Amino acid sequence: MFAKHLRECKSIIAGDGTMLKELLHSKNDGVDLGYSIAYAALRPGGVSKPHRLKISSEVYYITNGRAIVHVDREREEARIGSAVYIPAGAVQYVENIGSDMLEFLCIVSPPWRAEDEEVIK
Repeated sequence: MFAKHLRECKSIIAGDGTMLKELLHSKNDGVDLGYSIAYAALRPGGVSKPHRLKISSEVYYITNGRAIVHVDREREEARIGSAVYIPAGAVQYVENIGSDMLEFLCIVSPPWRAEDEEVIK
């Protein structure tokens, strides 16, 4: 068994502008996973930068707040309990449309790698 708490995770500002804490990743945690899980947060009114994962697919699972998730030309309102699948290669970004902090899990398969991510300028 391996366990880790969000409090133990270092906070960074990701390339897309969201605050991120990596919860589980095989390269950091010594666990054999086919995916990685990160916690992300975005302030009210915030919008992440458009970006894409070239090889990995991703799922956003909303744990707090309300968002519009943009994937290529589609958009979907998401709220607590919503899961949104983002296929590999799709341009994606998220808007916090609520008055609370938007908090969500990013589940990436295969695990996230910096060289897989491209921020669209």
